[in-house]
Amino acid sequence: MTRAAGRHFLQIPGPTNVPDRVLRAIDYPTMDHRSPDFGALGKEVLEGMKRVFRTASPVVIYPASGTGAWEAALVNTLSPGDKVLMYETGHFATLWQKMARRLGLEPEFIAGDWRTGADPQAIEARLRADAAHAIKAVCVVHNETATGATSRIAEVRRAIDAAKHPALFLVDTISSLASIDYRHDEWGVDVTVGGSQKGLMLPPGLSFNAISDKALAASKSAKLPRAYWGWDEMIANGKSGYFPYTPATNLLYGLRESLKMLLDEEGLDNVFARHQRHAEATRRAVRAWGLEVLAANPAEYSGSLTAVLMPAGHDADRVRNVILGKFDMSLGIGLGKLAGKVFRIGHLGDFNDLTLLGTLAGVEMGLQLAGVPSQQGGVQAAMQYLAARHAGEKRAAA
Repeated sequence: MTRAAGRHFLQIPGPTNVPDRVLRAIDYPTMDHRSPDFGALGKEVLEGMKRVFRTASPVVIYPASGTGAWEAALVNTLSPGDKVLMYETGHFATLWQKMARRLGLEPEFIAGDWRTGADPQAIEARLRADAAHAIKAVCVVHNETATGATSRIAEVRRAIDAAKHPALFLVDTISSLASIDYRHDEWGVDVTVGGSQKGLMLPPGLSFNAISDKALAASKSAKLPRAYWGWDEMIANGKSGYFPYTPATNLLYGLRESLKMLLDEEGLDNVFARHQRHAEATRRAVRAWGLEVLAANPAEYSGSLTAVLMPAGHDADRVRNVILGKFDMSLGIGLGKLAGKVFRIGHLGDFNDLTLLGTLAGVEMGLQLAGVPSQQGGVQAAMQYLAARHAGEKRAAA
């Protein structure tokens, strides 16, 4: 038997499921990227992305993965040999640190335990000790996709301010943007990095920088080489909706459609509430199974994904393979030092209650089939929570 009936459950923490109407939008005929119609499209999506980032500052859109947006954030603001303070929240923070080193920067990595977000107090203490202001930027991953722990960005901003330090503040929102509350302007972020393939409900291929006035000023004297990633031409062309090079036209069609869904039809606050509801239901299921959520601090639980810690002696990859083979559902692997120790349930993007319950049912059956010591009742726990939430909302509306 080579065909699996039904639709594949793509429950990794990104790329996420792309809504059918977004796929249909991407299917529109490709237009002339120098035409008036394209200029209107470009301005529309750039303004829409400002609303997603909650910023009045410029936003640029690159035909690239989120890694490209990381590089753009660094090369536009920094010079060779600059010191950069970063926090080890997990695998993706580690990759960003490695990129900084390869670019000729001097990253200092505050050690973390891969179960919590960035510690604002540790960042403040390090910045206070930097009396010469040698540190030029602080880089934090908002939602660590490898662990399911979310850093408290507003508190990190307050820590930088309390230390009276002039460092730029760079934040990765690749797995939190349009899924978890985020406020570029209000939280005083200088460069926010984003990607298309998670909360924005698009295929991979677009990445974003939201850029403060302070970051723009820094870019004037920054000396790391940049050509493709340069902000100046991107911002200049973007004022009329165009790009300095050929853009990913059809993905921009899809972005326009996803922005309508997120901003105008559901509303960002409702999007964030939906993600938090599904995250809490998932955590209740995990605990009902008798397993442990990897993220250790309830104040840092992710709305985008839940990483599940395996009991000693049991391989998370075996569980994932059983679930894929039996139920045609993909779950996220454990990355870096978490390989084989966790599997990750993505509950972000185009995702509703029934999708969640189907996902949790596949996990519950897979744990039993893989021989993992666990109890039944996780799906029931999630269902009871969701039903109670809906009943509460009905009473509130009445």
